[in-house]
Amino acid sequence: MSIPSLTVLPVRRLTPRDLAACADLSENRGWPREEHKWGLLLAAGTGYGIDDPACGLVAACVVTTYGPRERPELGAIGMVLVAERYARQGVGRRLMRHVVQEMGTIPMTLHATVYGRPLYEELGFKVTGGAEMVRGVFAPGDPGPEILTRSATAGDLAPILRLDEEIFGADRTHMITRLPAFADQLRVAEENGRIIGYAAAWPNMTNQVVGPLIARDTGTAKALVSSLAAHTDRPLRTDVDVRHEELLIWLKERGLASVGFNAVMTYGIPELPGDWTRRFAPLTVAAG
Repeated sequence: MSIPSLTVLPVRRLTPRDLAACADLSENRGWPREEHKWGLLLAAGTGYGIDDPACGLVAACVVTTYGPRERPELGAIGMVLVAERYARQGVGRRLMRHVVQEMGTIPMTLHATVYGRPLYEELGFKVTGGAEMVRGVFAPGDPGPEILTRSATAGDLAPILRLDEEIFGADRTHMITRLPAFADQLRVAEENGRIIGYAAAWPNMTNQVVGPLIARDTGTAKALVSSLAAHTDRPLRTDVDVRHEELLIWLKERGLASVGFNAVMTYGIPELPGDWTRRFAPLTVAAG
């Protein structure tokens, strides 16, 4: 039975109080509940939702902005979900149009599945890259040249933030400073007392998600992944920029298998800012 006037239902801001409803929406579409990730995104980003007065939240997404608060330089859109009963009735289109309008001239990015890509293209997003998700039990092996890795300390936060902004291309202090509480592990790679990379591993259902993964080069990225794997007994999962072929080959040799691809799309900019050669994996595809 069709629900009347879906495309005119108001869009509202979500708050951390909507966490359970967002997790229910994920579950409704066959996704994991991911309450831990939803909590981070609703705290660090801006959530948008559409309610049906009869049954509550039926569509949601989160936008995480980076750069100065008063003039953001980039917005990452993620967790775009529409309840199964309301699919293909224009609800997702209404929500996304509202977000695009709210963002105005701020450039945007998102990771799109094959199902969501046509809508994003209709709204003006362009495919500018790709990410491959790999998952599995990591088998230890020689990561290559010996690179010192260790747990991050409070004193490492300032250099991590400087390195992250240089490589990511925008200030994301409000997200990175949440990593010590959000992640199970936060580790740095060091050379001559200087931090040359860092990575986190955070819990997501039965996996440890590796991200962000920021490193001087592929060898440093391998060392960081190896050190994270050595401190967990859970399978690893990560989303690697497809241009990092050497790292992807190495991860598969270590026991991780490809489980999916996403198109990286941008709006208002021809490509993502920063240095992709040192940006190996995002914190989460939902936050860029």
